[in-house]
Amino acid sequence: MSIAALKPSRRAVLQAGVLAGGGLSLGWHVSGANAAMPGALSAFVLVHPDGGIDITAHQPEIGQGVKTSFPMMIAEELDVDWAQVRVVQAPGNRSVYGVQLAGGSSATPTQFDRMRRLGAGARAMLIEAAAKGWGVPASEVTTASGRLYHRASNRSAGYGQFAAAASAVAPPKPESLTLKDPAQFRILGKRVPGVDNRAVVTGQPLFGIDARPAGMVYAAFAKSPVFGGNLKSANKAAALAVPGVKAVIDIAQRRDLKTEIDVGLPGIEMLQQGIAVLANSTWAALKGRDALACEWQGGDAAFQSTTAWDAAAAKALQGGPAMPAHINHGDAPAKLAAAAKRVKADYSYPFLAHAALEPMNCTAHVANGKCELWLSTQTPEDARRMVALALGLKPEDITLNLMRSGGGFGRRLMNDVAVEAAVIAKAAGVPVKLTWDRGQDFAHDWLRPGGWHQLEAGLDAKGDIIAWHDHFISFGRDGKLDPPAVIDASLFPSGVIRDYRADVTVLPLASTLGWLRAPINNAFGFITQGFIDECAHAAGRDGLEYRRALLGPGRAIPIAEEFSGETKADAGGTPYHTGRMRGVLDKAAAMAGWGGKLPARAGMRSGQRSGMGIAFHFSHLGYFANVVEASVAADGSVKVHKIWVAADVGRQIVNLSGAENQVQGSVIDALGAAMGQRITFADGAVEQRNFGDYHLAQMSDAPAVDVAFVATDFATTGLGEPAYPSLAPALAAAIFQATGTRLRQLPFDTNLLKA
Repeated sequence: MSIAALKPSRRAVLQAGVLAGGGLSLGWHVSGANAAMPGALSAFVLVHPDGGIDITAHQPEIGQGVKTSFPMMIAEELDVDWAQVRVVQAPGNRSVYGVQLAGGSSATPTQFDRMRRLGAGARAMLIEAAAKGWGVPASEVTTASGRLYHRASNRSAGYGQFAAAASAVAPPKPESLTLKDPAQFRILGKRVPGVDNRAVVTGQPLFGIDARPAGMVYAAFAKSPVFGGNLKSANKAAALAVPGVKAVIDIAQRRDLKTEIDVGLPGIEMLQQGIAVLANSTWAALKGRDALACEWQGGDAAFQSTTAWDAAAAKALQGGPAMPAHINHGDAPAKLAAAAKRVKADYSYPFLAHAALEPMNCTAHVANGKCELWLSTQTPEDARRMVALALGLKPEDITLNLMRSGGGFGRRLMNDVAVEAAVIAKAAGVPVKLTWDRGQDFAHDWLRPGGWHQLEAGLDAKGDIIAWHDHFISFGRDGKLDPPAVIDASLFPSGVIRDYRADVTVLPLASTLGWLRAPINNAFGFITQGFIDECAHAAGRDGLEYRRALLGPGRAIPIAEEFSGETKADAGGTPYHTGRMRGVLDKAAAMAGWGGKLPARAGMRSGQRSGMGIAFHFSHLGYFANVVEASVAADGSVKVHKIWVAADVGRQIVNLSGAENQVQGSVIDALGAAMGQRITFADGAVEQRNFGDYHLAQMSDAPAVDVAFVATDFATTGLGEPAYPSLAPALAAAIFQATGTRLRQLPFDTNLLKA
C-alpha cells in the first residue's frame, strides 16, 4: 500500500512545495538558457518573433516521457498548437528550474499544477502586452493557437509580435491564474509522440554515453568486485602495452564523500581504491583494465554469501524474530488462536539489479577550478553537490549537461559514476569519459534487497481474513533495516486488516542497497497478493470475489506512515481508497472476461495447461489491477499470452500514448524479473557478470498488454512504477490455476512445473 517507498528528503519536499510563494517557485525569473533573450517569458518559455515557441523540459528524461508530457502541460495553458512547439532540454540547475528529480513516480503529482500555471502565466503576460499595445482592456483579449485576438476591433496578432513586450510584463501571481477546464483541452489527454522518438530510433546522440567534448579520452576503472576491497597487486606495464592505452592513474580510496541526497540515501558510500586506464577508445580502455590483472584483498563486504544468508534466514524463521511486533495493530496472535482456519506459507525473493541498457557512464572535464559534466542522471543537483565535494569546489562551479538516460529504474538516483569520472578527469587534466562494463554494473549496483516472509493468516467461518502475521527478514546495518528494505504500516494489508502484526529480523550487509522501480512494493506486491490468493483457495472462493470482499465497501483509510508521526492524510497526502481499488479490480476482470472459458491460443501444444490469475496493488498514489493469462507446457516452460491492466491515476491522463507505454513497459519489466532475474553473492562479490546469467525479458517473451485508465475525481498522479507489483502474483495465480503448483519464490522455478 506504500504511497511512495522512495521518500525524498525534507529539503526536496520543501523545495518542491513552494508553489504558493510566487514567481521564483514557478520559474518566472528569466535565467539559464533564456537569459537576455527577447521574448523570454520565463526560464521555461521563449517566444520567437516568428511565433515559434521554445519550451524547456527541466526534468531528467529516463524513458518515462517527461520531456514530452511537461511541455504538453505548458503548451496547453499557453494556448498554442503542439506543432508550434520546440522542446529544449534544461541543464541541471535547481536554482533556475527548481527541483529536478526523476524518481518515485513523483514528477506528475508534484509538477502538474506548476507546469500548467507556467503556461497560463506566460499567456497572461502576452495578453497584457497586447492589451497595452492595442490600448484595450486585457479582459477583452483572447487567444487561440498561438494568436491574440481583440474581437471588438477585429485585430489579431501572433504571439511573436508581442513577445518582446510581454517579457517586460510583471509576472502574475500563480494563485491569480485561471486554468482551463479539462473539457477545453486540445493537447492534454491526446496521443502525442515522444519528442525524441525519431532521434532515438535513428541513433542520434542524445544519451550520456554519446557525449564527446573536444580532446576527450576514454577511461575504464579497475576496482575490487568486493565492496571496499583493497588493491594487492597490478601489472601496469601490461596495461600500458595494450594498443590505444595512453596512461594509468592510481585512485585512492576515500570515505569522506558520504552525504544524504534527495532520495534518502548517500549517493556514494565511498570512492573505492583502484586504477584508471586512459585510452583512445572504450574498448582499449577496458582491455587495458583487464590487462592489469589486479589482485584484490579484504573489503567491507568480504563476508557476504547467498548461501550463508539463506542459512541465517532459515535459522531465524525457525527460531523466531529479532524484533517482535515491529508493527502491531490490534491483537493478531489472539485472533489467529481463535480463527476457524489458519493458513501458513513462506515466501522469498532475491536481490535484483537495475540492469539499465545504457551502461553507467559519465564524461567530465575539470579545469581552472571548474567542472563540466555530461551525465545521464535522475538527480542532477545531487550529482553537482557530490562532485563538488569530491573536487573541493562549490556546487555552482559544476556545470551539468543533463543527457537523456538509456534506462534508470532507480539506479541513476545515485551518482557514484560521476564522482569517479570527475576525480579521474582532474588527475588526467583532459576531458574523460568513464564507462562501466556490465559486470561492474552488477557488482557495484545499488541492489533491490532480497527478503523472506513467514506468513500466517487467520480465517473466520466464511473464510474472510481476520488476522495477518508476517515474520519479515531482510538486510540492514547495526540491527536496523536499510531504507530500501523496510516494512512499514503503509503497506497493504495493514489498515485493511485490523489485526495485523509484522515481526522483523535483520541480516548484516555491507554492499549498497537502492531503489528499484516501485521500490519495496515490487516485492511486497508479490508476497501479499500471492498469500491472499492462497487464503482465497483455502476458503474455497473465487480470487476476484475474495479480493472484493477483503477490500470491503468503498472508503478512505488513513495510512499511518513514519512521516513526523502523522498519518498520510494528516500530512496532506492521499489515504488508501478501497473503492478506487475495487474499481480497477472490476475493470481488469471485465476486460479479461474473468470467470469465462479461456480461449484456445495459436501455437498451444497438446497437454499444455492454461490458467488465469488476478492481483492488485497500490503504490506511488496509483491503483492498479492486473489479470494474466498463461499456459504451462509439459516441460514446465511458461508462456504468458495476454495481460490486462486497469489503472486509476486520477482525473487526467497527460499523454495517452506515453501513459500506455509506461504501463506496458512496467509489466514487461516485472515479467522479466519474475521469470529469470536473481543476483547472488559468493566470497563477498556478485556472481552475475552479464545478461547471459541475468535474463531480461525479450520480444519473444512480451505478450499483448491491454491497458485501460479508470478516471476518478482525484489529483493526477504518476504511473511509471505502480503497474509493476501486481504482475508477479497475477502470473503465479495463473500458473497455480493451470498446474496446481504454488510458486512462492522469485524468480519462478519452472522445474517445479513439469508435468
